[in-house]
Amino acid sequence: MKLWLAPLHGITYYNFRNCFIRYFHGINGAIAPFMAAQTKDKLNSKKLTDLFLENNATLSIIPQIMGNTPEAIRDTITVLIETFGYEQFNWNIGCPMNPIVRKKRGCGVMPDAGLIEDIVNEVCGKTSARFSLKMRLGLHSAEEGLEVLQRLSGYPIDFLCIHPRLGVQKYEGKVDLDAFEIFYQTTHHKIIYSGDINDVDFFVQLQKRFPKIENWMLGRGILQNPFLGEEILDDNPVHLREHRFINFYNEYSQILISLLGERKALSSFKELWHYFAVFWKLDALELQQLLRINDYHTFNKNIVEQTLLFSRR
Repeated sequence: MKLWLAPLHGITYYNFRNCFIRYFHGINGAIAPFMAAQTKDKLNSKKLTDLFLENNATLSIIPQIMGNTPEAIRDTITVLIETFGYEQFNWNIGCPMNPIVRKKRGCGVMPDAGLIEDIVNEVCGKTSARFSLKMRLGLHSAEEGLEVLQRLSGYPIDFLCIHPRLGVQKYEGKVDLDAFEIFYQTTHHKIIYSGDINDVDFFVQLQKRFPKIENWMLGRGILQNPFLGEEILDDNPVHLREHRFINFYNEYSQILISLLGERKALSSFKELWHYFAVFWKLDALELQQLLRINDYHTFNKNIVEQTLLFSRR
């Protein structure tokens, strides 16, 4: 069984990934947050610090590409192969965010199964890449995703990472496991399951229902509880939980501040604390008060007070 760290845009870049796995166990692979596909003449590999090999020595990653033209995606993969030596690549056709979808990228491309096949054909036919897709059930309906599966059945896809929601749902409502089961029974390609694995009980339900799946992706759930991977693997996660979390947060805070400065880092900390608040059992009012703070030192002082309060609960 393999546990993957999800590509959360704006969060799970190499500094986060490397710091995270120093303190929390269980994750043994990751898909990097997406980069925009570009033709060879426009792509500057020197700016792709998240993919530099020296920044990814401790965790195996797969670069992820966002785009909707065969030439740009092919060229991007070719440059990454030639520059960094990557062999595996993931294409994001699952992102449900409106600015992405409106440009017919991410999940916005899912209604066009013909274009998806054209891009897969281009990559498989003209590069040496092992190519995978991160997708949803569809943008508007699961029929879209099933047509994609049918179109791709003859291609050597490395795996399909499937999130069991429609794009129009974004992250609302429950994952549709009945629809996912149809996908599970339809495709012969390897599946990575991704979606709402927030606790061990739900993971066990998934594992029993879909016994052929050996790869599982953890995203929002592992940010809400960084020990989730250890809990799934039954790797004694209780030991020094709060202490380990605080040490992780202190180290990552210093990394972010050194890179961004206190003012810019503060917005990143606020985004993280939407998730971390779950671990520290902050209620809605406590989180709201925390997110209203616009000075880093006051923000950090408030976090220290909240963690001390947690230890007394």
